[in-house]
Amino acid sequence: MTSEAVAPYGTPDAPLLVVRGEADLEVDPEVARIGVTVSARGRDRRSTLDDLTRRNAAVLDLVKSYGEAVEELSTGAFSITPELTERGRGERVRSHQGRVHLGAEFADFTVLGELTTRLADLELTRVDGPWWSLRPGSPVHAEARRRAVADAVQRAREYAEALGTSIAALIELADTGAERPPAGVAAFGRGVRRMSMADESEAVEPLDLEPARQRVTAQVSAHFTMLPPRL
Repeated sequence: MTSEAVAPYGTPDAPLLVVRGEADLEVDPEVARIGVTVSARGRDRRSTLDDLTRRNAAVLDLVKSYGEAVEELSTGAFSITPELTERGRGERVRSHQGRVHLGAEFADFTVLGELTTRLADLELTRVDGPWWSLRPGSPVHAEARRRAVADAVQRAREYAEALGTSIAALIELADTGAERPPAGVAAFGRGVRRMSMADESEAVEPLDLEPARQRVTAQVSAHFTMLPPRL
């Protein structure tokens, strides 16, 4: 029987079998990201900018000192904002507030606890994260798709065997939501969020950061024809 003779809804000579294939993997993360915010505040605009520049350089030097463990380091938003007095007439500036936001990405998690602790111990420096994730082109995604297809084929065979027959041909395969992580898995692990002006002479115990496992799912819908069963 030619493929043109097969109706999309199946026929007695070529019954249609529709199944769903699923895969749900839980794996270790591949990268971790942190955000660093450096702040400065003072009555004089220039001194505030100088303090901000000095603290930003200290953060950059510290992160860069970890060499190849740092895959990416970038500077985001920068701002210097005058703060006006609440009372009185006119535009009287009470102080200036400065901020620089930086982002860093790591594949070597062994240095992460130590680095985040040292960053959080710097003057007027805030650390957010880490956020754990897989790389966009991670082979885990392809593996999830392969397992979902294999699951669909296995289900189809089992249904056909229950009818005393076998599958004959694949008519259609549709992706119904591959790699759709559940809400909240965007990868928050234990995080660091701290403003500190601690004495640099005091040793700081590194944080123990446990990578958050990542969940990758894939789903397919498969349409097969079967050899006519004897009912």
